[in-house]
Amino acid sequence: MTVETTSPWDAADYLNTKADIIAYLEAALEDGDPSLIIAALGDISRSKGMTYIARETGLGRESLYKALSNSGNPEFATVLKVINALGLRFQVTSLAQ
Repeated sequence: MTVETTSPWDAADYLNTKADIIAYLEAALEDGDPSLIIAALGDISRSKGMTYIARETGLGRESLYKALSNSGNPEFATVLKVINALGLRFQVTSLAQ
């Protein structure tokens, strides 16, 4: 009998390029689930380094971990600060094509 070992999968380990990050966040935004979007921002922030994001946003590292967790509920101002620290911006387009 063989025993298979597994390790936890972490999206942050695979967000290596700006293109990866944009595609990941766009997929979360297309889904439309606010908790998924916040979790994706958390994954992206961890991929960049939460200490770096904390420094760039002026927010505490621990509070960012909490706000950007699966159960987090950050203020919109926090989301915008994180987006800016990641070098990204939101762009609005019409749903009607």
